[in-house]
Amino acid sequence: MQKSYGVKTEDFLPALKEIMGKARMPGVDDSYALWKPYLTEWGVEITQKEFFQFWFSGESLAQELVDYASQLRENDLEVFILSNNFRERTEFYREHFPELFEAVNNAYFSWETGFVKPDEGAFRNILEKNDLNPEDCVYFDDSSSNVATANLLGIHAQKYEGLEKTKATIEALLQ
Repeated sequence: MQKSYGVKTEDFLPALKEIMGKARMPGVDDSYALWKPYLTEWGVEITQKEFFQFWFSGESLAQELVDYASQLRENDLEVFILSNNFRERTEFYREHFPELFEAVNNAYFSWETGFVKPDEGAFRNILEKNDLNPEDCVYFDDSSSNVATANLLGIHAQKYEGLEKTKATIEALLQ
């Protein structure tokens, strides 16, 4: 935001934290409406469409990870996405990256489930809906607090450190 619109990082980050705390929950039909007062305060004149195009323009798919998820499913393993995300971003992913959703059994987004990681409910929801035992599951995340919660529930969880380490972990657990 600073480079393109002159919004200082020290102004943007607190707004981002506040808004994402709300936008990631069910019942928020328009995340842009949460941003609009800040954008006005910062003197940023941008439409909803322009705002989300700007935000999501850098999104890309990690094709190797998608391919690996597909490979796991071909070997009769279940693969799920658990994401703290909001409606507009999820819709963007579903529209622009359908292969991501084809590679997994199901995707669980906080704005749809009502559970925001690291809340235990986010993990329990997937376990219960899919009749899974925690000790039979592996979970990777870039957040240490999310990993800690999953481990407390008996899920083998670790911080995501790249595809090769992920493959090595899964292969070791399958043996």
